[in-house]
Amino acid sequence: MIPIERARRLVVVLAVPALLLTAACGSDDGGSESSDPEGPVATVTGEAGEPPEITLEDGAQAGSESVVEVLSEGDGDEVQDGDFLRVDVVGRVLEADMELLNTWNGNPQAPEDAPRTQFVVQVGAAASMPEAATTPLVGTKVGSRVQVEGPVSDMLGPSAAQAGIEEDDGVVWVFDIAAASRVDPAAHAEGDQAAVDEGLPEVEAGETGPTITVPEGEDPPSELRQQTLIEGEGPEVETGDGLIAHYTGVLWDGGEMFDSSWEREMPSGFQIGTGSVVPGWDEGLAGKKVGDRVLLVIPPDLGYGDQEAGNGAIPAGSTLVFVVDIVGLV
Repeated sequence: MIPIERARRLVVVLAVPALLLTAACGSDDGGSESSDPEGPVATVTGEAGEPPEITLEDGAQAGSESVVEVLSEGDGDEVQDGDFLRVDVVGRVLEADMELLNTWNGNPQAPEDAPRTQFVVQVGAAASMPEAATTPLVGTKVGSRVQVEGPVSDMLGPSAAQAGIEEDDGVVWVFDIAAASRVDPAAHAEGDQAAVDEGLPEVEAGETGPTITVPEGEDPPSELRQQTLIEGEGPEVETGDGLIAHYTGVLWDGGEMFDSSWEREMPSGFQIGTGSVVPGWDEGLAGKKVGDRVLLVIPPDLGYGDQEAGNGAIPAGSTLVFVVDIVGLV
């Protein structure tokens, strides 16, 4: 579980993140050339920075290899493997005409005055998106519009069947790369840690991230509680920024950990202030600085409310406790 809310269909499709590119299958006629198309079969029109339109000719089928095409080249830095990107993105299953993700449609959970919702992805990592979708972005430039297309088996993996997607269908992703950032996976907040305020969980630094101890016998606060335990000196987090963070989350009730980026040995990226994360993150982290370590105690109405989350790891009505190290922005 990560503290981000996405369309249910996307969660199902990406439930098994270990996806790898597969080799093209040879033909069965003893050496004739592959019938695979030489490039993408979907046609993408529209200028970078505007919603793309995707069309597919009747009978067109994606090939057995993944392909990438730079539709409009930007003039920013070159994307490297492992970079965090803030992107506009559309994902579509071709023949089924099923939309997986479309940041251009907006987010009904975003505040009225919020910036437009975008997505934060890490290139080549099986995290918020399949690595087969983002690995082809290596070598492209910030500001580019890039089309990545391939078979379901590459782009989504075996979990696609759970969403009713045929394995011989194709998937197209269209990325507009707005920004890129590189972060050391071992980055963390540095400095003397302040004592926690009375009634809040204790936080003890450790080699694999902080440990959180919820006070016994204490009722959880009914309002958001936040405290900066270590003060950084980096830029301030503004709404719309892609925040890159290491974090640990535990339940107030029992103190059981439900997620930790430190255990995965890689920070995660989320857009702040656009309803892309639970409201407690939006409210508690906007205005903080890169380098800060922040303790958040999030009541249910600013977390997941009366819905369970994290495949049942977070019961309905839970108060959530996070320690967040802000290690970068994108």
